[in-house]
Parts: sequence; C-alpha cells; structure tokens
Amino acid sequence: SENHHDMKSFLEYAERVGLSHNSTSFVGTHYEYTVLENLKRLGFAFVRTGRASDQGIDLQGAWHVPELSSPLRALVQCKVTKKLSPSYIRELEGAFTGMPAEWREGEYIGLLATTQHATKGVTEALTRSRWPMGFLNIKEDGVVMQFLWNASAAARGLEGLGTTIRY
Repeated sequence: SENHHDMKSFLEYAERVGLSHNSTSFVGTHYEYTVLENLKRLGFAFVRTGRASDQGIDLQGAWHVPELSSPLRALVQCKVTKKLSPSYIRELEGAFTGMPAEWREGEYIGLLATTQHATKGVTEALTRSRWPMGFLNIKEDGVVMQFLWNASAAARGLEGLGTTIRY
C-alpha cells in the first residue's frame, strides 16, 4: 500500500485518518501485518498484497526451509473469523489461479492463516486438496498455535519436517 508497509506505518496511518479499530478494514489489515511479522521467525519473508481484487491473496513471498535447496514460494490468505468453515480451504484453492504466473514453474505453497483452530471439516478439506496447502492458527497477538500441511505440500520438501509445542 502507498499508505503503509508494516505494522508501525499502518498504525500511524490508521491514527492519521481516524480509522476505527473496530472496522473490518482495520482488523483485517492489522491481522495481516501480525501474521507477516510473526512468521519471520519461522523463515518466512512476505510482502502484504491485501487490497481489493487481490484474488484472495493477502501476503506473498517465500518460506526459507533450511532442509530445502531453494525457498518455497508462498501465498497466504488471512482470516479473522469467529466461525471457521471448509469453504475457506476451497477459497484458498481458488487463490492459486491468482498467483504470479512465474511461480507455476517452481515449488510453492498456499497457506490459510486464521484466528481459529482447524475444525474437523477444515482438516478434511485440507487433506483432500490436490494443491500444496497449509493451515496456520495464529492468535491476534501473533502466537502461532497450530501449523498443519497436506500431503501435496509434504511432497514439495516438507516430508519429515514437524512442529513442536513450546511453553
């Protein structure tokens, strides 16, 4: 965005224009920057692309997995929601049509980041998808609570890579 490029500049912009902290625009953009900044420690490097007509892609960039010779290209849909539905996985599948054309040549993954834990229906939809996809439960404060991916994503180099619980 020409008005902001990180959390600090977004908060300054929101204050300057009087954007209500309860507005969907504020809540959604704040969450996108929260996801972007908190995934850096897991090797992700993103730019925020979220805007009108973004084909559902809020963040795009790369995931630098130490075990891989080159980074996985990654696109992310961010959802601040009270109710999670398998339709979000189908929506993410549709977002693959909006990814940059040059990405289709290499390895890539699509991620759904949401404030809710994966439901059984979401997990089943993720498992069934032929697209390389993952699911992240990231709280509004940035704590990563859950990170799952499907077999198609595992086949792109994530096989054997796992997540653990830290207290």
